[in-house]
This record gives sequence, C-alpha cells and structure tokens, in this order.
Amino acid sequence: MYRFAPLFVIIAAALWGIDGILLRPELFNLPVPLVVFTESSIVALLLSPILFKYKSEFKLLAAKDWLAFLGVALFGGAIGTMAITKALFYVNYVNLSIVILIQKLQPIFALILASFLLKEKLTKSFFVWSGVAISGTYLMTFGFHLPEINPNDSTVLAAVFSVIAAFSFGSSTVLSKRALRNISFEFGTYLRFLLSAGILLIIVLLTREYSGFTNISQTQILIFLLIAFSTGGPAIFLYYYGLKKITASVAAICELAFPLTAIVLEYILRHNILGPVQWFGVIILMFSIYKVTKLHSY
Repeated sequence: MYRFAPLFVIIAAALWGIDGILLRPELFNLPVPLVVFTESSIVALLLSPILFKYKSEFKLLAAKDWLAFLGVALFGGAIGTMAITKALFYVNYVNLSIVILIQKLQPIFALILASFLLKEKLTKSFFVWSGVAISGTYLMTFGFHLPEINPNDSTVLAAVFSVIAAFSFGSSTVLSKRALRNISFEFGTYLRFLLSAGILLIIVLLTREYSGFTNISQTQILIFLLIAFSTGGPAIFLYYYGLKKITASVAAICELAFPLTAIVLEYILRHNILGPVQWFGVIILMFSIYKVTKLHSY
C-alpha cells in the first residue's frame, strides 16, 4: 500500500478543491461562525464511534498534549476554517482559485512557527524562497499593478483572509505534530473536530449568530452533509493516512491537486480563467513552496 500512499493525498487534496469551488460558496448567505460550527459538529458526531474504540488513549494525554490540541482546534478548526470560508464567500467578486492558491503559503508559516516552538533553525534558503513565494502570490493576485488601498476591495479582502487561513493552518500543522505524539491519528482527528465544535459553539453564542439556523435551506443542509461525508472527516483521514507514509516534499507535490482542481472547476462553472501574468505567478508560487517544503519535513 505504500506505493499508493501519494494517491490518498491527491484524492484528499482534490476533494478540498471541490469543497472550495463547488460546495462551500453555496453557504455564502449564512454567518461564517455558524457554517464552520455546523460543519465541525456534524463531522464530530460522525466520528464519535472512534471515542469508544480509542477511549483508553485518554489517559495517554498529558496537560501539554491537551494544550496542543486546543491550539489545533483554535487555529486549524476555528480561525483557519472561518478565514478560508470567508474568503470563498466572495464567490461573485473574485476568482476563487486565487484564494485557494494563496492558502498554499501554509508551509512558510508552519516552518516559521516551528522555529519558535520547536527551536528549528531557519536557513538562508528558506528566506530566499519565502520571498519568491510572496512575490508569486502578489503577481497572481494583482499582476504588475499596484493594489488600491481600499478596505472594501473584494480582491484585497479575499487575499487577506486567505493569508490568515494559511497562517492558521500552518500553525495547526506544527501543533498537530506535538498533539499526536502519544496517540493515534484516528483519535487525534476526532479530538480536533470535537474541540473545534466546542470553541465554535462559544463563538456562535457570543456573536449570537445562532439565529442564522432559521435561514438554512434544504439545499444547504445537503451541502453540509456532502461536506461532512467527503471533504470533512473522510478527506482528512485519507490525507493523514497518506502523509504518514510519504515525505513532506512528496506531499507538497501531491497537494497541487488542491489548487489545480479549483482552477479547473472555476473555469468550468464560472468561466473564470487566470491571465498570463497570473499563471506566471502561480508557477513561481508553486515551485517556491515546493522548495520551501523540501528544506525540512515538518
């Protein structure tokens, strides 16, 4: 099965591309915290049998493990997912494949955080390729033009939320390494969604976004279920299964199925296509991210 491991990562990444272009934007009229809370709660419920199978692992968790899991839930499950969801809600104003491509800055933030938390040294090559990646992101988003400083510019707002998502998911990656030290990835996945649902419940209650439940249509209920049964828990299981058997650099290449799927679907569904300068930015971004990921198997 080891030779098929990259295929599991490719399938998971393609599912995330489908989520970003086809599924999640259909929920744009709902409050973002409510969307992410509902999604996390459904997945946590679906994965609840794991609790009974791996309940003995509870005693393996020390205080630092719980703290790491809370960080994963906060950054990956709550902040990161809310940020990328908000960015994708600009469906009628920006090319969503750009939003997803910007989110690929995640490895840069992961390595920066690893240098602080895990005391891993960042090399000169890291800073060089990180700068190249940021340059590619700029070209992909704005081309050769200077961005207008307008707080209401949808392109700028979507890009900002995408960067926040990249930072949050990168943080979650590093914290996951610590959180999964003493337990199985199956039980870790369940705890991630369970704790995320708890954090998001607090956010929904504090913001009083729960009133949005009455605005959920039957079609959107179906969308939530499709996310839960495909791009939610199952996709993460596929990803983790493959990732345990391949290096981070190989995974970085396999994950290109994420933005590539998004680009294809964005063209088929909305007839949006990247221009020549944007494609040049995409190539720069993808190659530099690959080089960054090869520097260290975080």
